[in-house]
Amino acid sequence: MNILVAYFSASGITKEVAESIAKVASEFVSDSGESNEAGESGKFGKVEFFEIAPKVPYSKADLDWTNEQSRTTIECKDKASRPELTQTIDITPFSVIIIGFPVWWYNAPHIIFSFLESADFSGKIIVPFCTSGGSGIDPAPREMQKLAPNAIVKGGEKFNFGANKSSIRRWLASLNLEQKE
Repeated sequence: MNILVAYFSASGITKEVAESIAKVASEFVSDSGESNEAGESGKFGKVEFFEIAPKVPYSKADLDWTNEQSRTTIECKDKASRPELTQTIDITPFSVIIIGFPVWWYNAPHIIFSFLESADFSGKIIVPFCTSGGSGIDPAPREMQKLAPNAIVKGGEKFNFGANKSSIRRWLASLNLEQKE
């Protein structure tokens, strides 16, 4: 079983958490001690890391949630908005896709929906996580399931502005990633 840790981060916070998750997942799945560039190979396979990035990067002004005319406010109010991605990734080799994002307007940013619509997630296990100082992860997992109806969306997790390895380990262990239910 190969794991992809894909993330979108506008400020760098979600990237830091995603890096920690990828590192812990590498340790979690490894039982062989053999490493490679993408991560650790072990009983489940390997862990790879991928940035979900917008073709047009977000500026500080774009991220101003107090401005009704900011790019992110406009995108979040338009349910059909799908920011264009800089690149896509072939998800075929991965059984598990862990997807991270900051919470924007009580949901996942629409670039996450662009990512989910960029590939066929049928038969894949999707595990969402978010970063937020206050809001929880819901309703993002339900929205993700709608966009990937033939995938299994596991329970998501919210991390505050720092995630320690022991909490990540507990979370990954609780997911029973070998089980597609």
